[in-house]
Amino acid sequence: MDASEQLEGLRAAVAWAGMEIEELVLPREGHVVVGRTRLHYLDWGNQGRRPVLFLHGGGLQAHTWDLVCLDLRRDFHCLALDLRGHGDSEWPPEADYSLEAYAADVAGFIDLMGLQDFVLVGMSLGGLTSICYAGHHPERLAALVLVDVGPNVRTPGAQRIRDFLAAPSEVEEIDELVRRAVSFNPLRDERVLRYSLRHNLRRLPNGKWTWKHDPRQWQGFSPEERTRRYRELWREVERISCPTLVVRGELSEVFLDEDAEKLARTLPRGRWVRVPRAGHTVQGDNPASLVRELRRFLAEVLPEGEKTVSRG
Repeated sequence: MDASEQLEGLRAAVAWAGMEIEELVLPREGHVVVGRTRLHYLDWGNQGRRPVLFLHGGGLQAHTWDLVCLDLRRDFHCLALDLRGHGDSEWPPEADYSLEAYAADVAGFIDLMGLQDFVLVGMSLGGLTSICYAGHHPERLAALVLVDVGPNVRTPGAQRIRDFLAAPSEVEEIDELVRRAVSFNPLRDERVLRYSLRHNLRRLPNGKWTWKHDPRQWQGFSPEERTRRYRELWREVERISCPTLVVRGELSEVFLDEDAEKLARTLPRGRWVRVPRAGHTVQGDNPASLVRELRRFLAEVLPEGEKTVSRG
């Protein structure tokens, strides 16, 4: 998409979401190399304000946070990272998609960008990565937000998402994937889904369209390995010392009320909220309500008058 198409898509998404955005702008795109992996990110500007780093879910990419960043950029320096094997970041040749690998990439990105005393927001896979990072670097964070995820993800709901993303996806026309996506998630407007999918698709040499993410990420982890890793994550949860907001989508099949309550109770400084009219992908299903919850939480936990802080 060129700039005019992106702005048109953003305008339609903002209208559908019922959000009041003062200025429609596009983010600056950048790349960094962490270890041997090139990572792509979006920078929504306003350096000098408190940084907020956003991490997407599995099979998604940084643009999933566009509406949230458009709103919060008035008061924060918003950055959104494409995790390895997603979006426009590189696919690791060894296909290492462990949480440790994701967290190491995030730690390297944070160091290269000079982020300190920042807010970390992670959804689904990005949330698990955030737990892993925050458990090892609690001193770096001003606050943490975990969106529809915890160490006890519900397997049937998560498997439904993996099946949708892992299904054969080479199609002649984008419309075919749009129809499939609308059927999978009827909460979304078809026009808005089309805009979102354009960021998540690439064109093959044969002219067909397919997902940008590496399909190998869905392989190689047995149920036993996932269970073991989630058990370890609970220990990392207990080490997270910053204020933490747990967000649950009201209609989510992946993360239930009792899961959110348990996670918030285990976190040293946790609380949880339920976002209405949202499934697992809360930032896409109901971005306006998610932004309200984020603003309310950050206004309470960040020192008054310290939203604008220097980097590094």
